[in-house]
Amino acid sequence: MRYWLVMPAAGAGRRFGSAKQYAPLAGSTVLETALRLFEGDARCAGGALVLAEEDPHREALAARLAPRFRIVGGGAERVHSVCNGLAAVAERAAPADWVLVHDAARPCLSQADLTRLLEHAAEGEVGALLGMPVADTVKRASPADPGNARIVETVPRESLWLAQTPQMFRLDALRAALEHAIATRRTPTDEAQAMEWQGSPARLVTARDSNLKITNAADLALAEAILAARSRQHDRGVVAHSDGDVLLHALVDAMLGAAALGDIGQHFPDSDPQWRGADSTRFLTAALQMLTRRGQRVVNVDLTLLAQAPRIAVWRDQIRSNIANILGLAETAVNLKATTTEHLGFIGRNEGLAAMATVLIDDDTAAA
Repeated sequence: MRYWLVMPAAGAGRRFGSAKQYAPLAGSTVLETALRLFEGDARCAGGALVLAEEDPHREALAARLAPRFRIVGGGAERVHSVCNGLAAVAERAAPADWVLVHDAARPCLSQADLTRLLEHAAEGEVGALLGMPVADTVKRASPADPGNARIVETVPRESLWLAQTPQMFRLDALRAALEHAIATRRTPTDEAQAMEWQGSPARLVTARDSNLKITNAADLALAEAILAARSRQHDRGVVAHSDGDVLLHALVDAMLGAAALGDIGQHFPDSDPQWRGADSTRFLTAALQMLTRRGQRVVNVDLTLLAQAPRIAVWRDQIRSNIANILGLAETAVNLKATTTEHLGFIGRNEGLAAMATVLIDDDTAAA
């Protein structure tokens, strides 16, 4: 299912004390951690990242995310920022395309929750959002000051939910709802409320407890623990300066080699701290841009993973689709196969893995 992303990240983080989207998290930042899932999702056609006009990170993020994701300026309120993001998406998307709005302050969204949201949104015409049924007893208080509050009533919780993001709607319908809210001087607290005011209530999809929103320093520590626990679910990882994606590293090397542009270590040396823990899709995108500037394009790709474990059959199609999406190829132009060494050598002992890549490139300047 194809969708576009709008990620509002223009807030000043007043409650947090600073711009929380740039707080360090899992070797990166909250913002980049939140983006990573969508960067690696082949179903995401692209989108807009909404930043404050004075954000000092704008230029660097624009260079890294282009052309798939665009940087646009934020507005006075969330509703204005999201509208700006939708306007940027509308320049490339069709009016009936799905748009997913996700807070940069929710960096722990899981692949499973995202897929479940897409499935539920596809079942109807309005859209869907992640949320959690309220589990605690709810009290209405007056005044609102936590230090001087008195109970007014106990509110039945059976039908109450806590709304989260992502929230997903058709592009034209969401734009119309938000623009109507602005025109009538109403400020929705989320996109779903604007749709409700238009008589189009969305479907609620139960999220996991891990989809928390960063609001204070304690939430950062919890997010770090969630991401670490998620990482430990895999038996083994790789020791590397970047993220250690051997398939993408081999592919980048093959592309650079075919164009006589050196190798991955030359362009992204492990002596440079900016590449520590870097997502290897950044290397792939950069290599593609190098070829494009020379009038060259990738025609097809053949990849081989040499590993005793893990078995990649269950992820094969997703990997092919992700690579095809980044390179602008049909999925049929990307082949992926795997083999073991029958328990021989360091690969057979599960001490490491290797990859090989073959790339065909077409040089449009050759005739000239």
